[in-house]
This record gives sequence, C-alpha cells and structure tokens, in this order.
Amino acid sequence: MSETNHRHIRSFVLRQGRVSPAQQRCVDTLMPRFGIEYSAQPLDLTKAFGRIAPRILEIGFGMGDSTAAIAAAKPENDYLTLEVHTPGVGNLLKLIDEQGLNNIRIIQHDAVEVLRDMIADESLDGVHIYFPDPWHKARHNKRRLVQSPFVASLMPKLKTGGYIHFATDWQEYAEQALAVFTAEPQLENTADGYAPRPDYRPLTKFEQRGIKLGHGVWDLIFRKR
Repeated sequence: MSETNHRHIRSFVLRQGRVSPAQQRCVDTLMPRFGIEYSAQPLDLTKAFGRIAPRILEIGFGMGDSTAAIAAAKPENDYLTLEVHTPGVGNLLKLIDEQGLNNIRIIQHDAVEVLRDMIADESLDGVHIYFPDPWHKARHNKRRLVQSPFVASLMPKLKTGGYIHFATDWQEYAEQALAVFTAEPQLENTADGYAPRPDYRPLTKFEQRGIKLGHGVWDLIFRKR
C-alpha cells in the first residue's frame, strides 16, 4: 500500500441513516452542479467556484442549516464543505436550491483524505469545525478529529492570517481542542481561552435547546501566524 493510501483512524462512522425522497432527489439532481467528486489530485478552487474569493473549508456540516445561513450572510466568501452522510448532503443541497446559493460546493468524502490530496497549500482563508462527534467514551477519544497530527496537516493549507473556528458542546473535547491548538506553534489564540460566539455562526436548534437546559457551548478561534 502506498504512502498516500495509508489507512488512518476515521473520525466518523457511516451510519445507515434514512434518506428522504426529497433529499435523494436533491442528491440526484443537484450534486452534479454543486458537488465535487473526490480525486487524489489538487482541486482548482477558482474553476470549482467560477471566481476568486476568500475560501472557507467546513469539515462536517451535519444537516447543513448553519452552513447555508453562513453562506447566505457572507456571499463574498466561498465555502467548500465536507460531509460523509447522505441525508445531510441532500438537505444542504435542498437549502442551496431553495435559497439560490452559489457559493457552496460539497465533497462527500473523508476530510483527512480531501485535505491531504485535494487542497493546495495556502489556499484557505479559514476552516470551520462545528460540533464534531465528541467520541465521549475514553476508549474512543482517539477517533476525535481534532488531534495534533490533523491540526498540523491544516497548517500548510491555511494562508498566513487564516483562521480555524472550532465549536463544541462537550466540555472535555473543548479542553482537549484548546490544548491541541495552543500547542501548535503556527497558531495563536484570538481570545483569552475560549472565544465568544461570533455573529456569523448562527445558533443551531440543538444548541438553543441545550442553552435553555443550561448546557454549555465552547468556541475557539485561532489564527495562523
């Protein structure tokens, strides 16, 4: 097995979630326009979006509601978004169609491989990692996306001054992520510890429900030196 095809610990499990007829219809009809096939070669982002603009990579967009809201509020930015689960891909495509968004592209593939094989160095202005799977059992912590090797792999892809914005509702994961980002010498914290939620990140329904129940949410925003 070649070095580029070596296996890594995946931060997700492909679940057989139910894909609604509407979601499947959007995948079938809209993915050819807004989707990008995984390929082990550098992606031309200017060709993919049809323009030159600030580029934000979102890793794991869930059902895509926040992604669509951010893209609609920031039409000057382009959002390259990654998700492995088909219901979420279908739902984001539905939102793209309903809202007439043209600044989102979707790759349905493992983020580690996309980052390694498709993203050119110094091509990203930002990275969003919102509510990744916390893998809360201690024996599963190794599956968490935010680990030192992964963060180190992001560094060449970010422009100087580019940012990483991480959010979680799992305190222990927030503490781990803070330690990992702080330990990366090319990053500096934009806040004293955790950051206030920036206006561009909307509150999710799940987050609003959690806040009413007294649950915490932690944001981290680091910039590349």
